[in-house]
Amino acid sequence: MTLVTERLILRPWCEADRAPFAALNADPRVMEFFPACPNRAESDAFADRIEAHFARHGFGLWAVELPGIVPFIGFIGLSIPRFEAHFTPCVEIGYRLAQAYWGKGYASEGAKRVLTHGFDQLQLTEIVSFTARANLRSQAVMERIGMRRDLSGDFDHPALPENHWLRPHVLYRITGAASPFAAIRPKSQRT
Repeated sequence: MTLVTERLILRPWCEADRAPFAALNADPRVMEFFPACPNRAESDAFADRIEAHFARHGFGLWAVELPGIVPFIGFIGLSIPRFEAHFTPCVEIGYRLAQAYWGKGYASEGAKRVLTHGFDQLQLTEIVSFTARANLRSQAVMERIGMRRDLSGDFDHPALPENHWLRPHVLYRITGAASPFAAIRPKSQRT
C-alpha cells in the first residue's frame, strides 16, 4: 500500500533504499537522541524488521520519497513497539528523515497522512508517540500533528540502562475523535 501527500510518496521499501537508510542511520545528527548509530548490518536488520512488520500487520514504517527529486529520504509510519510499558500494547507513529530534509514540513505532512490512514482505514482508536525528553524537535512534530502530551504517561525507556541521559521519555497521544484532520478526509470517509 502506498500513501500520497501533496509533496511525498509513502511507499513499500525496496532494496535500493537500504544504502541511503544506512547513511541516514550513520549520521550522528539524525541519531542524536538514540544510544548509538547503527552499523550497516544493524541498519539492514532494522529494514528487515520493518518489512516483516508490514507482512505481519499490514502497516508499518513507509519509505518516504520526494517524487521526481529524491527516491528515499527516510521513513514515516506506524509500528507496534517491541518493549513493555504501562501504555503497551499500542500503535506508535514514528518518523526519521535525513537531516537535509529537516525544517521543510515533510515529517508533519507525512505524519498527518499516516494518522488519517490509521484512524480511517485501519480503524485505530488511539495512536501514541514517544521520544527522549530532550528531543524537542520530535516533540514539536507531535504537537503540529495534533498529538497532546500525556504528562502522567512519561516513562523511563526499558531498553536503556538506569541513569542513561536518554532514558527519560515523554508520551504523546491522539484519538481518532480528536484528530484535527477530518476536514481533509474525502467526504466518503468522514464520520
